[in-house]
Amino acid sequence: MSPVGGGNWWIADIGAASQDSPMPTYIPIETGVHLRAVASDILAFEWKTNGIAADFILPDDAAHALRVSFDRPCIVRLSDEMAISTEEEDTPNEGLVPNHFAYRLEGARFSRDQSEVWKDVSGPVTQYQFVTGWGCMDVLTGGSPSFSVVRRAL
Repeated sequence: MSPVGGGNWWIADIGAASQDSPMPTYIPIETGVHLRAVASDILAFEWKTNGIAADFILPDDAAHALRVSFDRPCIVRLSDEMAISTEEEDTPNEGLVPNHFAYRLEGARFSRDQSEVWKDVSGPVTQYQFVTGWGCMDVLTGGSPSFSVVRRAL
């Protein structure tokens, strides 16, 4: 902050913080399954002893779901109503692909804001994001995602 006109008024340099923050970069991941992301949603989520599993709607297949799983400890954020932004990034998002489901992220705030101790113990860690028309799942983990098609509980 700097004084204005020698008085008691101060101006904050708001742009300085965003210049120091890395730009979030989205790297699309192929799941091996055609999934129209805008027509999908999260069906189920399960914590496991060392990992997670989440099932997502396959819009063109009512009998099956796409399971995304990790076999390492994870920090997870589930958000609904993707039309409402839950995180204001400091800079534009690079690499987003229309109607794409799975990404690896670099430099996003969610990862930067997590415990450095946890990241050191679990590391190296990577942030993944799975985007649907109605929800979003962010995962920070030292593992890699596995994708499989599973029978959907009806």
